[in-house]
This record gives sequence, structure tokens and C-alpha cells, in this order.
Amino acid sequence: MSKLSSDAVQDAVTTILRIAQNGDKASDPKSKPRSTPSKPKPSHKHKKRGFLETIELQIALKNYDPNKDKRFSGVLVLPHIPRPKFSVCILGNQKDIDEAKKINVDAMSSDDLTKLKKDKKKVKDLANKYHSFLASASIIRNIPRLLGPGLNKAGKFPSVLNATDSVKTKVDEQKATVKFQLKSKRALCLALAVANVGMKEADILANINLAVNFLVSLLPKNWGQVKRLYLKSTMGPPQQIFGF
Repeated sequence: MSKLSSDAVQDAVTTILRIAQNGDKASDPKSKPRSTPSKPKPSHKHKKRGFLETIELQIALKNYDPNKDKRFSGVLVLPHIPRPKFSVCILGNQKDIDEAKKINVDAMSSDDLTKLKKDKKKVKDLANKYHSFLASASIIRNIPRLLGPGLNKAGKFPSVLNATDSVKTKVDEQKATVKFQLKSKRALCLALAVANVGMKEADILANINLAVNFLVSLLPKNWGQVKRLYLKSTMGPPQQIFGF
């Protein structure tokens, strides 16, 4: 059973969207104007951001010892893409490359990869240029031979793109995928992007609820190991949705 209050999540999302659109103090309906202001003050309203703010789920755990308890890790495909600018590169055969070009997704052939000559710097630059990679099933086994271990070391070894897969569907799946994993044995906190301020409120709520419930399912003691949960936009203050 979920212990997450739907009202708390709704209020947090509404606040985040309000602040992202109007700024904090200027748009707070609870704020009271000064009774006798001496002179006009500059507006507190935030200027429109030059980028799309991400909404992050921040998690603090309790009753969990990373050194003794079983390490948890899970991958979830959210129903709505939280990071539309998440970049994906196709390492593919001609069919997949042609399909990638139709949807304006970068792609490289085996010949393009061969030209890198396993140069560590060039492979590192390639890994840094994209958030993730997809490789056609016909060439994925050749990636280590063509590029060396660079993509694997960067934690970006390609996911497989089967012959019957739609490139667009697989790219969207990559953009909607989030990973739950503690970064170190000392950490009891983790954070991941679950939405953005440009999404419909209902879609944001759907992503958040699914992500929280998935996280709880990964923990050995479920809600007994969740200390606090927050939602936070890139430039906004955190909004607590669970815990004390």
C-alpha cells in the first residue's frame, strides 16, 4: 500500500509549476503586501528561463546499510518523457541510420566508427557528446573491436536495436528511462529526473507516482526504508512530499 499522499504531491507539483512560471514571492497567493510601502520595489518575478527546467525526485533512505544490506538497482521506463533534450546516437546499419535521419537523430555507421581508430580521446569525446547509445543488433558485438572499452568505461555501452524495433520508439524509450541506484556505499540519498515544467500536470503526477512506487518495490523493507521524499525543479526550492 502506498503511503504517499496524493494531496501532498498535487500541492508540490502545483507550487513547482507556479514558481517556474511566475517566480516565487511575486506569485505566492499567501504573501501579504506591505501596508505602507515607502517606495516601489523591484518585482520579485523570475525572468523566463532560457531552458526547460527538470523536476527531480530526491530520495533520502533510512534503516538501510549499503555495506550490509543487499544493493538495489532498477530501471524504469516512465510513461511520459521527462528529458526531451536527452541525446541519443544510433550506431547502426543502413536501415537504422536512414530511419534515424528521418526523425533528426544522430547516427554513425561501422565505417564512421572505424575512422576513430580506437583513439581514446575521440572515443571519450563521442561518449561525452551523447547521453546514451543504441546499436543495431547486426553490429553491437563489433563495438568493442571498433571503439575499444571507451563506451563501456563511460557507462554508456549501447542498448540493442533489434531488426524489428522502431528507431523512434526505442529512442523515446531511452529518453523516458530512469535508473534507481545508490552512487556509493556511503550514500543514503539519490535523485533522478522524473518530469519537466513544460509537461501537463496530469503527466507529471503519473510519472512521480510510478517512480515512487517502483522505488519502494526495490527496497527490502519497502516504505520502512524511505525517510523523506522531495520534488525539486532545476531552479526552484525543494518541496517535501513524504517524511518528517
